[in-house]
Amino acid sequence: MAEATIRPVTNEPVEPAIVVGAGVAGLAVAHALMNAGVPTAILEKESRLAEPWHRRHQQLHLNTHRDLSSLPGLAYPPGTLAFPHKTVVIRHMNDFREENRLPVQFGVAVEEIVFKGDHWALLTSAGLRLARHVVIATGRDRQPFIPEWKGMKGFAGRIIHAADFGSAQDYAGKKVLVVGAGNSGFDALNHLAGINTAAIWLSARNGPALLPKRIGKIAVHRLSPLMARLPLRVADAVMATTQRLVFGDLTKLGLPPAPSGGASRLTSDYTAIAADDGAVSAIKAGKIVVMPAVREFTRDGVILANGNLIHPDIVIAATGYRTGLEPMVGKLGVLDGKGVPLFNGGQADPKLPGLWFTGMRPSIRGCFANAGILAKAITKRIAGSAGVSQQSGASR
Repeated sequence: MAEATIRPVTNEPVEPAIVVGAGVAGLAVAHALMNAGVPTAILEKESRLAEPWHRRHQQLHLNTHRDLSSLPGLAYPPGTLAFPHKTVVIRHMNDFREENRLPVQFGVAVEEIVFKGDHWALLTSAGLRLARHVVIATGRDRQPFIPEWKGMKGFAGRIIHAADFGSAQDYAGKKVLVVGAGNSGFDALNHLAGINTAAIWLSARNGPALLPKRIGKIAVHRLSPLMARLPLRVADAVMATTQRLVFGDLTKLGLPPAPSGGASRLTSDYTAIAADDGAVSAIKAGKIVVMPAVREFTRDGVILANGNLIHPDIVIAATGYRTGLEPMVGKLGVLDGKGVPLFNGGQADPKLPGLWFTGMRPSIRGCFANAGILAKAITKRIAGSAGVSQQSGASR
């Protein structure tokens, strides 16, 4: 009787593996699974590939180097810039899907995943799906997050998330406040530095882990595989030394000290390393003015932690993202307080066999290189499980 309770109550077949999300991480793991002989379905809620990349601003380039930012087995075309533009990344993802004939099913949103003892039930917008293994690859940047600042609803200016930055020219002649000195904050500042704005303020609670895109002709990200192999404290020291040698003491520019080292923050609170491409020079020149943290909003301004009042036309909240996984897996006890999965890659909860996550944490190597590494780790675990091996052999 106990076994009967875990059998599907429908005629739906139990598929060997389903990947949820067709972003970089999802494509990489699906490709690895299929190459290992595991039949794999890929469910994507959007109607086209790389939808988040389509939505981001037109100035967007990768902060990671071309040679370390490609999907497995597919190089960028000759002549691609060292830091590819978003349109090149979109084309790359589509080429990868087509070349590897990855079976992405578009317009299928996974609403909830339920454990059935020896398989998983996926409640989707297109009906029920059952799978032995489910890989969640919906991304750590799925939902832009803006804090609930006091008074913000009555603010007469605009408040947008950095994900909706738009064209840098839209900020010409405007007074702009960027809140957050992380990766997305510096991305916005790098673009604003070249625009004739009325004012640019940077409000920061914490100092950044900040590296230049280049030192001379050397793209700093090319060194990331070496950095990733160092012990955390050594990597922290290397980053801190590089930051100080290139930029000087950022606290003298008004930025708060960083709470911990750049590599440590990647692993502890998943804070990505920021890349400078002109913002620090603009701060030193006085074009960007560093301010304290935001305390609250008024109708026509922002009150800072020191009590000063500024009057921005536009506030850009570079305040991070959330995974938005609570509806899908929130009942399973696999998320931390911020909605980040407690395990990632080849790690799993032994009480929930067959549930995997990928692409949920930042990496020194960058999301593309990390996607390939995690894909191999997950595939090794799935392909080695008896149930999947038997199923994949029977279906071929």
